[in-house]
Amino acid sequence: MLNKFKSKKLAPTQVLVIGFAVLILLGAILLNLPISSVDGNSIGFIDALFTSTSAVCVTGLVVVDTGTHWTTFGKTVILTLIQIGGLGFMTMGTMIIILLGKRISLKDRLVLKEALNRNELSGVVKLTKYIFVGTFTIQSIGALLLSFKFVPEFGWLKGFAHSIFHSISAFCNAGFDIIGNGRSLMGYVDNIYVNIVIWLLIILGGLGFVVILDIVKIRKFQRFSLHSKIVIFISALLLGVGFIVFLLLEWSNPATLGNLGYGSRLTAAFFQSVTTRTAGFNTISTGDLTNASKLFTIILMFIGGSPASTAGGVKTVTVGAVLFMVYAVIKGDKETEIFGRRISKDIVNRATTVVVIGIVVVLFMTMILTVTEYNQPFINIMFEAVSAFATVGLSTGITPELSVAGRVIVMMMMFIGRLGPLTVAFALANKLRKNNGKIRYPEENILVG
Repeated sequence: MLNKFKSKKLAPTQVLVIGFAVLILLGAILLNLPISSVDGNSIGFIDALFTSTSAVCVTGLVVVDTGTHWTTFGKTVILTLIQIGGLGFMTMGTMIIILLGKRISLKDRLVLKEALNRNELSGVVKLTKYIFVGTFTIQSIGALLLSFKFVPEFGWLKGFAHSIFHSISAFCNAGFDIIGNGRSLMGYVDNIYVNIVIWLLIILGGLGFVVILDIVKIRKFQRFSLHSKIVIFISALLLGVGFIVFLLLEWSNPATLGNLGYGSRLTAAFFQSVTTRTAGFNTISTGDLTNASKLFTIILMFIGGSPASTAGGVKTVTVGAVLFMVYAVIKGDKETEIFGRRISKDIVNRATTVVVIGIVVVLFMTMILTVTEYNQPFINIMFEAVSAFATVGLSTGITPELSVAGRVIVMMMMFIGRLGPLTVAFALANKLRKNNGKIRYPEENILVG
């Protein structure tokens, strides 16, 4: 029976789904051990599975406080799951194979291509090496910078542990913190130094490894690839708009920005704009945001970060392609163009498919959650659903209060959000290519709008 399973030819997308599922299950088993909890009792398999799913999917939603519930062993397991989940288990596995001096097979390269969202097979192993080295370099620098604040505050051992944990969590856009008592980074809302370090780690992790390579190697925006130009343009636009909107909507809210000094209001508003891009940290109370800010946060969370990054959401380039297509239709153009380049209809169709699938999944799961969590406000339920789907980790505070059914649904959302929309879109595109050219039906117009 085992031989039959091994002989089956799994598609690259299937390998990714199964690999992440196995990693989540392994993490849940380890976190369910009594040694993982401070009180010496097993947390229960559902809560262990929830935490493992959140860590592997670099989300940050938690049912227990990470800083106070888990032992050093439990926190180490969570951090390891975040690192593997952020980089991708195929990236980590490939580097282990390379370090052992073994050859990367063609099937491994195909899976890597899917995992890294690449259009071509050539150069994936080289890119993996860049990702591995670049990631640990950035995270090490981030940990060193954070240690200048955390070591004087917590002492050498605990200070370095906090620095390493939060550097990895920020770069992987995971949102897990070990500060304690569920306050995330609210205690540092006035600390511009910590804010800037976390900003940079989150933004770099959310840009994507391909874009970082363009910035490091090419340096001139005009010579960047179209992908990098769109990522930087959309990311900067969302960060700027988010900063202004949060500043206006929360300026007089005493539960968020209202009681802060002018400088701290600016810092906190920009942090909120950065973190909604799937990072999950917060320096102000997310549950106390106005309903307008919650709705705007939902939109930003749904968009998320960029392809081939540690961030989630439907991705900036995906939304950008759809918006550029809409702009082209309004202008009466037949082609979607940006920065002097034309985007193929196949890419536009794929981007539209991902956005539509994302909207359908969010609406369907939100509807189910309104039934299982009937005692929660609708805006908070939708906030939780989008946060899970976009692997953000921000919460209005209802995560620990979720029913067992609600926790299972949120776990499904996190898993689908990490792999689903992109995987389904690729599978659909492959199926369409297989049928392309076999049958061409007559064309007929329909009424639209």
